[in-house]
Amino acid sequence: MEEIFQKLTERLLQKNSRLSVARARTWVELLWEDFETTYAKAGRDYRGKELTEKMVTQLIDSYGTKLHEFAARNPKYKHLLDDSNDVSH
Repeated sequence: MEEIFQKLTERLLQKNSRLSVARARTWVELLWEDFETTYAKAGRDYRGKELTEKMVTQLIDSYGTKLHEFAARNPKYKHLLDDSNDVSH
């Protein structure tokens, strides 16, 4: 899993240079968990990490450049922008 998360984090950082490494990793983990949770709640059978990786990749490709804007407009996610203590890439 670590390799997959690292690869997705790097992909997100390529799409969005405004995110720190830690924030990008957090977004990857949140997108991963959200997809798997939503999929399970819908009553679907688990189809493996390959499907989840594919969906997170699609989300990153479609919305990665705007994730920082989403968080800024949604107070529930504002803490995701607080990267003052993070190491930038």
